[in-house]
Amino acid sequence: MVENPINPDKVAENPGLMAYAHSVGGAVIKPEDMGRAKGKAVLAMRQQTERQLNQIYQQMATLAQQAKELRQRVDVSERIYSAQMNFEPVLNEVYHVYEKEDGNDVLSMIAPHEWGRSYKYSRYIAKVTMLADHTWHVEYNENQS
Repeated sequence: MVENPINPDKVAENPGLMAYAHSVGGAVIKPEDMGRAKGKAVLAMRQQTERQLNQIYQQMATLAQQAKELRQRVDVSERIYSAQMNFEPVLNEVYHVYEKEDGNDVLSMIAPHEWGRSYKYSRYIAKVTMLADHTWHVEYNENQS
């Protein structure tokens, strides 16, 4: 019987199932550093989720700002509706809010430059327009804080 010249300890029974090339002509298979691969995957996952979280935070900030502006519109609208008005306001028309000497507000159709000498209010507060939802768009007098 002729003995195999290859060391029997170094011969595989199923060489096609080996995790590395078993002959000189076999495909080069390099073991993957799993710690490095996992590290890259975790880094990519964190970057992507951080981007998504930042988008959500920006959306939340926008919504919070919109809610704040709406609350301010409601507060101003309540102040305007509690003001003295001798007419029924019409949608999308411009009106003016003045403060009387006694501190009460008045809604008027007359702009400050239209009063002439008969101007009788302590100060001009804002130019306002009634919106479709019956809240008011307000353009404050620049001297108003």
